[in-house]
Amino acid sequence: MSKKKRAKPARSTPEHKKLGLSPADLQRMYRFMSLSRLLDDRMMKLQRQGRIGFYGTASGEEAAVVGSAFALGESDWVFPALRQGVAALMRGMPLEVFVAQCIGNAMDVAKGRQMPVHYSYRSANFVSWSSCIATQLPHAVGMAYAAKYKGDKAIALAYLGDGATSEGDFHVAMNFAGVLQAPVVFFCQNNQWAISVPLKQQTAAPSLAVKAQGYGFEGVQVDGNDVLKVYAASRKAVEKARAGGGPTFIEAVTYRLGSHSSSDDPTRYRPAGEMEKWEAKDPIVRFRRYLQSHALWDSTVEDALQQELGDLINAAVQQAEAAPPLPVDSLFADVYAVPPPRLEKQLRQHMDALKAQHP
Repeated sequence: MSKKKRAKPARSTPEHKKLGLSPADLQRMYRFMSLSRLLDDRMMKLQRQGRIGFYGTASGEEAAVVGSAFALGESDWVFPALRQGVAALMRGMPLEVFVAQCIGNAMDVAKGRQMPVHYSYRSANFVSWSSCIATQLPHAVGMAYAAKYKGDKAIALAYLGDGATSEGDFHVAMNFAGVLQAPVVFFCQNNQWAISVPLKQQTAAPSLAVKAQGYGFEGVQVDGNDVLKVYAASRKAVEKARAGGGPTFIEAVTYRLGSHSSSDDPTRYRPAGEMEKWEAKDPIVRFRRYLQSHALWDSTVEDALQQELGDLINAAVQQAEAAPPLPVDSLFADVYAVPPPRLEKQLRQHMDALKAQHP
């Protein structure tokens, strides 16, 4: 008698296929995560060289930003915090404009009126944020409620850090969203530190996600260093909001590998060994291993991507730095649709004073 062949164990469906993501989608995610990391390194060097004044990195949090932003539609709105600049690039903001915003010259769409890293890009529905923590959250709820009122299917994605959950605007926005069932997704990048204050000194709650229950809607916690898990949670929340199911609060547990900003020294407050523990969970390395395990990546492709992105960043920096300063009269622009006589008089006086100084 012939021996029966043993049946091969069924291979489980890869996570990206369960989510309906193509290899091209995965490679695009990885591309933007890598771009974010390289940009952080280059922009911090520019700051140290005195070529820009300030910068805040997203290093270690790339999966949280890219995975969440990837779930949005073109008509949706983004209300960012400090570390979501790459989401603007994902939605079409040119790289040279991204760099110019940190310089504040004629290529800066905000005309030098914002701090560096406070990006805004109207055609991408990407709204400038304020350094006053959490103020973007009520704005996001207001936009979302307006969309609901008008019958518009656009939703708002409101980013925040763990420190923002201690601000009054957070609680106002959460309450407003829950009562009005606004189509908004609150996405919290819990990177463990609100500048130098650790999470355990921010809240006595078992998680940040649980706070949503007090406002009458769902809160979920997700591994913020797993881009596919972030995308899955974000897509579900976005679809729920768009379908009229109301808000969701997502807590993405991640870690800030660098300083809070270029003005910060994390070695003064973070315990020894903590960063090394989280470096082992690097979201880019983790995702690269996933791609390699499904034959979607290799060292040759990686080297080519790093070279390509480096060249793009170099070109963007050169183009942005070549832009001229803003004209002096831009100080008086955009205040009124029709400038009143007193403002026109002030402009003439200012220009006359400049001519007298530099005949």
